[in-house]
Amino acid sequence: MPKKIVVAYSGGLDTSVMVKWLNNKFDAEIITATGNLGQRAELEGLEEKALKTGAVKSVIKDLRYEFVTEYLWKALKAGALYEGEYPMATAIGRPLLAKMLVDIANDEGADFVAHGCTGKGNDQVRFEVGVQTLAPHLGIIAPLREWEFKSREDEIDYAIENNIPIKISKKNPYSIDENLWGIAIECGVLEDPTVAPPADAYQITTDPKYAPEQSEQLTITFEAGIPVALNNTITDPIQIVEELNKIGGKHGIGRLDLIENRVVGIKSREVYEAPAATILHKAHHEIEKLVIDKETFRFKQGVSDKIANLIYDGLWFTPLFKALMAFVDSTQQNVTGEVVIELYKGNLSIVSRNSIYSLYSKELATYTDEDKFDHKASEGFMKIYGLPYKTMTQIYSQTDVKETA
Repeated sequence: MPKKIVVAYSGGLDTSVMVKWLNNKFDAEIITATGNLGQRAELEGLEEKALKTGAVKSVIKDLRYEFVTEYLWKALKAGALYEGEYPMATAIGRPLLAKMLVDIANDEGADFVAHGCTGKGNDQVRFEVGVQTLAPHLGIIAPLREWEFKSREDEIDYAIENNIPIKISKKNPYSIDENLWGIAIECGVLEDPTVAPPADAYQITTDPKYAPEQSEQLTITFEAGIPVALNNTITDPIQIVEELNKIGGKHGIGRLDLIENRVVGIKSREVYEAPAATILHKAHHEIEKLVIDKETFRFKQGVSDKIANLIYDGLWFTPLFKALMAFVDSTQQNVTGEVVIELYKGNLSIVSRNSIYSLYSKELATYTDEDKFDHKASEGFMKIYGLPYKTMTQIYSQTDVKETA
């Protein structure tokens, strides 16, 4: 039996009910652990709520700077978009929260940690694989895989019966996970992929139809693949992301409505808002196209997909992730420059991009009289380049004739 349990605590429905449920089931001290990754209202009154619900201690850590510089920037440099679209705000945050759980458990002398993930969700994998990798001595409890509640409505009833303060209701049953990189909205009518997300599902983005009639341009500066300035004024990494969320949200940037493949093999419908992530991935990709050679750029696309899969599947703290990131870092040495990007009613347009490491040569690319490209050299190139396929066709044609005869 556990003597002391550190609970990953967001203050949402599942973890609020979980603290009370663990209190009733185990004769153990409950310590809640919360990481500030940039979520907004969830942190208000969180310590008081945890203690009122049955915890003996509440630990809240500001992880925003570490989250941006050690986690978000790595995913951005990698170009990690799950299944080509999702910037993975939740998935990138989980390994840092798992690390926080382990640190607090070690500091408090706890023998177990607990999380509020479901048995068919992705986060159970991310938390548990992270904890097992970082601290194999710790036990793990997952109440949602074993408790008696069959639905979120059952949890709401339990919360009401036990005077647990919650902001959710049966009329507004969305499950919302938020951090600096984006917001994930689930449950309720969103579980029906034939129904468009209701207006009240979105938290930080304007409907593009009602976004400003005037477009807005932003200048994003990169050094070695990392955003270092916004509009040549904002340089703090947290503020860069926050301001891009604010500006992008105003213009309806970053709304995603996806069918995605979960780790456990089922498909799910997910709705996301990620203005800053959408803008930065677009801008970063443009600088990469300008400065990275063709073969490295092509190869990195496959690496980007693999890293995205590793992050999504909860395999951040693995040798393969570390090795692939070493490759990514080597590709980012010259990813330095500026991108001017225009926002208008949910759309992103590249206005300009420049870099001291640009491989673009106007003299080679132009079709004017400034053209320096040696067109005569292409004749020999074409003969050599197409030779394998010309030879193949000739041989196959001769073989077909013999077989017909």
